[in-house]
Amino acid sequence: MKEYKYKINGNTYKVAVGDIDGNVAQVEVNGVPYKVELEQHTAAKVKSVSSPRPEAAPRTAAGEKVIAKPAPTGTGDAVKAPLPGVVLSIPVKVGDTVKAADTVVLLEAMKMENAIHAGRDGKVASINVAPGDSVLEGSVLITIA
Repeated sequence: MKEYKYKINGNTYKVAVGDIDGNVAQVEVNGVPYKVELEQHTAAKVKSVSSPRPEAAPRTAAGEKVIAKPAPTGTGDAVKAPLPGVVLSIPVKVGDTVKAADTVVLLEAMKMENAIHAGRDGKVASINVAPGDSVLEGSVLITIA
């Protein structure tokens, strides 16, 4: 017999549930035995769906994983993200001439704004991100020719 204690409206009840035969349960409340008839629910049949298993990632003849990498859109030196974050703004546009110390991207990382500098003198050849984009460490932000 399983025993439970319930408190209802400040009154404590000691309930013991005995054998359950079909839909009739032997229940004892504060020492008084009862036969309790349980409702019969017609449960809707559960239909299991067999989903196809995803196929394995493609591999090369040597067994290495095939990973698609985006081709750089511009030629020149890439300005990469030094840490993962979200691009807040890009104060330059394609064709602008920049100096090495000029800020080319404002990146928010770890709740701080980080000014990403060009790193070399040149012309902005391509911009690979947009404000609001999330970038990983090492992602190419801008290409300077």
